[in-house]
Amino acid sequence: MGCGRWRAAGFDAGHLKAQSKLSVFFTMMLLCTYLFYCLAGYCDTLPQPVRDQQRHFVGKILLGVGQGAQTRRRSASPSAAPVDCDDDADSVSQRVDNQLPPESNISVSNSFGGKKFPQAIIIGVKKGGTRALLEFLRIHPDVRAVGAEPHFFDRFYDRGLEWYRNLMPRTLEGQVTMEKTPSYFITKEAPRRVFSMSRQTKLIVVVRDPVTRAVSDYTQTLSKSPGLPSFQDLAFRNASTGLIDTSWSAVRIGIYAKHLENWLRYFPLSRFLFVSGERLVTDPAGEMGRVQDFLGLKRVVTDKHFYFNQTKGFPCLKKPEGSSRPRCLGKSKGRPHPQIPSEVLQRLRDFYRPFNLKFYQMTGHNFGWD
Repeated sequence: MGCGRWRAAGFDAGHLKAQSKLSVFFTMMLLCTYLFYCLAGYCDTLPQPVRDQQRHFVGKILLGVGQGAQTRRRSASPSAAPVDCDDDADSVSQRVDNQLPPESNISVSNSFGGKKFPQAIIIGVKKGGTRALLEFLRIHPDVRAVGAEPHFFDRFYDRGLEWYRNLMPRTLEGQVTMEKTPSYFITKEAPRRVFSMSRQTKLIVVVRDPVTRAVSDYTQTLSKSPGLPSFQDLAFRNASTGLIDTSWSAVRIGIYAKHLENWLRYFPLSRFLFVSGERLVTDPAGEMGRVQDFLGLKRVVTDKHFYFNQTKGFPCLKKPEGSSRPRCLGKSKGRPHPQIPSEVLQRLRDFYRPFNLKFYQMTGHNFGWD
């Protein structure tokens, strides 16, 4: 009997030991499965109460695991440590982003959407009203835009498309990703580079009377370099002959027809929207209606969003909910222009006239600058 009891006790002990190992095995399997789904971003898609229950349940299991399981965890690699889904969702998505080939336009999703190449770009022009347009567009809930100018297609193209895509904000299904860099319009290589990214990209050009635009451009430069020569000294190669210096960027940018020809080698006219910088001031809601239609968006931004700021001389956004004051463009916008002799301005108008007429013909729109 004694031997039988010892054998039975030994059997029970062995059985309990086997059960303990089996329990530890299944616990570790459950933990690994949980970690896998966290790292895959699955837990971000779960409602908050479900995630809380998951953590509570797994926590109870871990507390109930015996000393043997604790020893195993201590000896495990640090890479197997539990990951908090909320804290590391972006870093996990970033690692997946980096594994995609540069030419891929697959979005990497989490609860805040995915990063995509821009479907629309404001490509020009400098001092035409591009900042105002972007700020007006950002009111729309279906527009997500980069705040700063990326300058990818003119300055940083060697960093690669993957670098560019990672600059973009995350978007949900149905939202439009955008950026604006006005210097793209005059950059010779930009059309080919944008086309290589996507031939479906929508292109927005904000244009303004080239004479007024040149003076505004000069005013901005003068604010940064007070010792700058006079406008007329820079605008003319020879003041006596009236020969315009087209190598000066302030003048060269306003030859819109020449720059557009370069873009039309790669994109059809249907991919462009030409926004009037003047109408963006006098009728912002009307011009924004055209922009929203072009982007395939519902007309959310309307006249109820704007008021005219008499001090600045351009429209501002009305006070949004939760804000203490209206939203106007910064101090760098709306600077008073220096006095330019009327004969200098007239010579510039005469210079631009044939280019303007050609631009009207190319775009099918008379902007009324003459």
